[in-house]
Amino acid sequence: MKFAVSYSTPFYGMDPDKLVGYAQRAEACGFEGLYVPEHVALYRGATFGSVEMPTTLPYADPLDLLAFVAAATERLLLGTAVLLLPYHHPVVLAKRLATIDGLSKGRMRLLTVGLGSLPGEAEAMGVDFSTRGRRTDEAIDVLRLLWSGDADGVSHTGEFFAFEGLCSFPQPLAPLPIHIGGSSRAAARRAGLRGDGYFPGGALPPAERTAQWDLARTTSGRDDLEYTRWASTDLTPQSVAAYEAQGVTRLVVSPPTLDDLSAFAERFGLNA
Repeated sequence: MKFAVSYSTPFYGMDPDKLVGYAQRAEACGFEGLYVPEHVALYRGATFGSVEMPTTLPYADPLDLLAFVAAATERLLLGTAVLLLPYHHPVVLAKRLATIDGLSKGRMRLLTVGLGSLPGEAEAMGVDFSTRGRRTDEAIDVLRLLWSGDADGVSHTGEFFAFEGLCSFPQPLAPLPIHIGGSSRAAARRAGLRGDGYFPGGALPPAERTAQWDLARTTSGRDDLEYTRWASTDLTPQSVAAYEAQGVTRLVVSPPTLDDLSAFAERFGLNA
């Protein structure tokens, strides 16, 4: 089992020293990587589940934040949970991700993308909320196409994006895995069709969670599809074994303090 941590600026704040200290301690403790979330903008009435989100939550730009973390660490993998892909133009995004990967010496390995759930956020970005799924599918294809191109360029004509003979350099040091986040069967199917892994969220009933993972795995036809899950810092070896029995390959936790990071790592021998 691999273990990663999540750092959310809405909860931990924007203090750069605290962020660097957290990332460096996570790396020293043996955690695999660090995930950060994304919201482009909030507004009154925006909700997470049934809870209204305070409009002043400081959601940092995830890629800028990860570049900052990369400069202060050496081994920690960089991740998003989730990057709201419909609100990024894939030609620009391909460049930004490849740049971070190159400057971090190949650590942009935990990219997880999702659709977003706030209609007002989509409207602010000029995106038709009802097209988020199709736009995400096409954007994934465009990212991979650009990263596979050579000096002659690549071409694409789709519903949302089109270009001819386009070159995008630098490219990632190795093909970037793209994991799919979500809490629906559509997300699970997308993970199987286009993803390198599935990272479901939400309070799903056990039967539905199992059904979604089975759908992702069978749709992919792959034996190496990764399965990432959120988990509590109160994990025990027995609960980790239960996750493993479900096919989970990575658990993401959010220890709130540096001491909690160290205690969790010691409990599971991460830095042994």
